[in-house]
Amino acid sequence: MHFDGQVNLRTISAPALRFAPVIYPAALFLSALLLFAIEPMFAKMVLPRLGGAAAIWSVAMVFFQSALLLGYAYAHVLSRTLSPGPSALVHLGLLAIAAATLPVGIAQGFETAPQQGLELWLLTLFAASIGLPFIALAATAPLLQNWFAASGHPQAANPYLLYATSNLGSFVALMTYPFIVEPLLTLRTQIQLWSLGYLLLTLLIVAAAIIVAGAGKRSINQASPGTAPTTTERAMWTVLAAIPAGLVIAVTAAISVDLAAAPFLWVLPLSLYLLTFVAIFRDRAWVAHRTVLKLVPFAAVALVATASTLVRPYFGILLAVHLTSFLAIALACHGELYRRRPETAHLTEFYLWTSFGGMIGGIFAGLIAPHIFNGVAEYPILVLAALLIMPGAFDGGLRRLLRRSGPGLALAALTLGIVSLHVRIPTNTALPVDIALIVLAGLMVLVRRQPAIFFGLAALGLMTAKLDPLFAPIEQVRSFFGVHRVVEDRSGQFRLLMHGTTAHGAERVRNADGTPVKGRPEPTTYFYFGGPIGDAIGTPTMKAALF
Repeated sequence: MHFDGQVNLRTISAPALRFAPVIYPAALFLSALLLFAIEPMFAKMVLPRLGGAAAIWSVAMVFFQSALLLGYAYAHVLSRTLSPGPSALVHLGLLAIAAATLPVGIAQGFETAPQQGLELWLLTLFAASIGLPFIALAATAPLLQNWFAASGHPQAANPYLLYATSNLGSFVALMTYPFIVEPLLTLRTQIQLWSLGYLLLTLLIVAAAIIVAGAGKRSINQASPGTAPTTTERAMWTVLAAIPAGLVIAVTAAISVDLAAAPFLWVLPLSLYLLTFVAIFRDRAWVAHRTVLKLVPFAAVALVATASTLVRPYFGILLAVHLTSFLAIALACHGELYRRRPETAHLTEFYLWTSFGGMIGGIFAGLIAPHIFNGVAEYPILVLAALLIMPGAFDGGLRRLLRRSGPGLALAALTLGIVSLHVRIPTNTALPVDIALIVLAGLMVLVRRQPAIFFGLAALGLMTAKLDPLFAPIEQVRSFFGVHRVVEDRSGQFRLLMHGTTAHGAERVRNADGTPVKGRPEPTTYFYFGGPIGDAIGTPTMKAALF
């Protein structure tokens, strides 16, 4: 048998074709497992160079989404220009070239991080170190689905089901890494096992290529082109993929800023993101799409309610609300994506546009937002975008939407202006703000079946949630290492440096009677005069280093 596609499918041995439903899912599962195992594994290699900043994971996500787009573009071009047999030979050649870059490790020249341009430096580091094997693995999923559809097997009528298998492998990789792989295996052992897995995957792809080699000269795209997708359909694929992909990074940033900067928490949003594909891309979804669409408004309501000072102290509740709300929105977007999927002939193009949307969402949330917002504003923006993209949001046209939700949008814009200008709200406003948020959440529940009104209230609620009744804002900045705020307590005596909800220092600026402190402000917390850190800073050597 040759890979030139000239042998008819009937010449393939019946046993080989019979094993297709086993070989193809196994190869897809393993390729996804390797693809998403390398993400936390390589991120762990990079962490010592920059510390535990969540932005490292965000930039890594942008790289992974961009590399995924390149892999899907390569798979799309290959499936459009070559029949399955020759395309299998080309892909096996790419896998062999990528194998020459193993074992995985940080490329030379990236030993020390620069002071400026950390995002670009990180992207270059990832590309130089794992770019080629990652792209080769990323292309495997759409190619194997394309080959399976061309194999002629009776179960190949809906190759999209294999996408769920692929994402199941991704989910397993991410969930087992922080709890099993990392605690039990050294980094060197992880790298060795990953290389062995890559070799096993190559053997499985060889077997898959042998099965599809006799499918004939034409690929499924050439044999039954079907109806070409419209520009609107391609745009919807892109948007529906971009919103949850951006939310993965936005939710991770929100958790790191407001709850805890714990690396093991970073994989949870991405794991749930992948799990939604497993739940949706199947003949019978785990949760009916209509049911999911009904849950999306409640996700927005819950996010508004969590801003209340009554809920903030409860870490577990806040984490659960962030993750379940994200899960509902991602399920809704991916459910719409699956509902709008094209015919099998346009499978690789579908994945190309969805990966393009994923890259756009990642770039917005991971690279653009940190430079244009001084807080995690991309989170409510993407939530509102998800509400707008849901079915029925534009019933009656854009004019009706703006007319019915106009008051809410106007109030939301006013609230956003108050936040952005750091206008101080009156003291003792914790209870009024809490009441306002609870009332807004109640109104949102009542009008959840009216998309226009609901959107206006959601916009108002999410913007009102930015008002902090506990501290008066002085200044807020966002850098690669997070969001830092200088705030003043309600007594007016102290100013604090906050990183999310964590106080990193405080100084007394006024006495109890309201008079200003004479001379320099008095440091408190662990920097107080006479304390160990205060004494260390007061030494001549430290003074010379600091000042």
